Amino acid sequence: MAGREYVLRADLSAGTISRERIPERWRRRFLGGKGLGARYLYEELDAGTDPLGPENLLAFCIGPLSGYLPGETRYAAVTKSPLTGGFLDSYAGGAFAGRLVGSLDDCLALLVRGEADEPIRIVLEDGDGRIEPAETWGEDTVGTAEAYPDSGVACIGPAGERGVAYATIASDAGNHHAGRGGAGAVMGAKRLKAVVAGDDAPETLPELADLRARYEREYAEGDTGRWQAASETLESIDFANEVGALATEGWQRDRFEAADDIGIEAAEDAAVGREYPDREVPGGFEIETDEGTSVPRGATPMTLGAGLGLDEFDAVAELGGLCDRLGIDVISAGNAVAWAIRAVEAGRIDCELAFGDADGARSLIEAIATGSDGPCEAGVAKTLAQGVDAAASEYDTDGGIPTVKSMELPAYDPRAAVGMALAYATSDRGGCHRRARPIEWEAFAEDADAGERVAAVTVAQNTRSALWSFVADDFAGEPLWDDFGAEWFDALGYDYDSVDLRRIGERVWTLVRLFNAREGFDRAGDELPAAFSDPIPDGPAAGDRIDPEGFELLLDAYYAARGWNREGQPTRETLERLDLETAVDPETPVGNTPKIAPRTESNDDD
Repeated sequence: MAGREYVLRADLSAGTISRERIPERWRRRFLGGKGLGARYLYEELDAGTDPLGPENLLAFCIGPLSGYLPGETRYAAVTKSPLTGGFLDSYAGGAFAGRLVGSLDDCLALLVRGEADEPIRIVLEDGDGRIEPAETWGEDTVGTAEAYPDSGVACIGPAGERGVAYATIASDAGNHHAGRGGAGAVMGAKRLKAVVAGDDAPETLPELADLRARYEREYAEGDTGRWQAASETLESIDFANEVGALATEGWQRDRFEAADDIGIEAAEDAAVGREYPDREVPGGFEIETDEGTSVPRGATPMTLGAGLGLDEFDAVAELGGLCDRLGIDVISAGNAVAWAIRAVEAGRIDCELAFGDADGARSLIEAIATGSDGPCEAGVAKTLAQGVDAAASEYDTDGGIPTVKSMELPAYDPRAAVGMALAYATSDRGGCHRRARPIEWEAFAEDADAGERVAAVTVAQNTRSALWSFVADDFAGEPLWDDFGAEWFDALGYDYDSVDLRRIGERVWTLVRLFNAREGFDRAGDELPAAFSDPIPDGPAAGDRIDPEGFELLLDAYYAARGWNREGQPTRETLERLDLETAVDPETPVGNTPKIAPRTESNDDD
């Protein structure tokens, strides 16, 4: 394979940056992005590595098609998560991602290990890098970006500096985030304030101009392009409310009566413009707040609005902008506040908080990010900075906030779509809706069966694993699903067909499963919160629940489709089929028994 053949390796303890060639076998089998990041992480980390220790690896990865594909250029942040203790890959687009591609030149990744003595930044230009002091330690994400007006900047805010387990890596002055799972905390532990990309994004190659234009047109004219042009992801709250799957006031209800007041119509009324207005499919809605411009996505009104019982769009947008500046994940932050409110109601903690109280929510989010107590008794905010599971353990109450692998769930209630429950349970980075979203069709299906649910989840997981190794835009990359991007690889002179690329997606998903298995995750890590066996209390999906026995059968069927044993371990037969057998180290538990046969009983919920 020609093209990008190197990585930059930064050793912050030694204060050095060097270039090294990527093993050809790795480039061929894992491409870049998620796949290559996972390969380096699995190879170089020992089981039990402290996510906030100097030995953890943080990779800023692009792919062989980065800068060429339609839609936003994106990058992958890959590391071991301080929130879950497992594999983490988070993605962000925007101007920084494009400039990162230009600055890395013939490199596919910046690999960062070690820990600096003082706050530093890494400056990338012309396929090389240098380490410099960071004068912006203590600044929020907007202030840090403003310090480098002529460059692309990915940085952490106060939350990352203080090691909040769900701190983000923010780019474009906080308008884009590699969000979930705490990659920002890993940066903070390494005392890495920012990665600064000095070069411009690469221009579209002339020989790809027609191909790109055709794919962009196909996307813009398709269903996803049309709704994204109309509403970006803010339509998510309207959709979830319509089907009765919108977790409201700390997961106590599944419809929010004031959803229209914080949904797409409210955003349109408040917006001063759109990101990238000149594109055929523009970006998110820009909202002016008292502290600057914010670009809220769907998770903002869902988790910080409905989830906290807030019915004023301006207040919700301001909370989202606060999270952006602090560098903290909106989904985990919103769930943390909801947990605290429910713990107050249960008499477990003392805080000045209530649903519908925007000032109290703001005060607690600031306290979590900065290490103060805020509106709560001493210690609550600091404990919540390590996640809802940590708080539930400390104060002996789960607060009704569901997690999978210690990652707080987004506001789609899976009881309204059992396939979504399977997607959450089997997500490789914890409770995440981005790996597979079967709720988009299942909520309207009258008789979806176990086979359809399993197929929908596995296909989406494999496909996105491949596309995130390219690295492709989640939405504009949908036209690539038909041939897994084979046409693009052919245009650039790479020897792949759709079968090769489909197998790469499955290979990457399976390698991440091996990483998590080495960290101690097994079938128990794919469990759902017990509360989902209780019926939804109201709305269009009232009475829907997850039947525990039926879900176990569904999980069996998923493992069988994957070629894993009943404990969720890939079998040696599967590893041989995916050309992974030589990669596995002795510490990784592997299924030595044949894959399980799928059972035939019904996997449907009651």
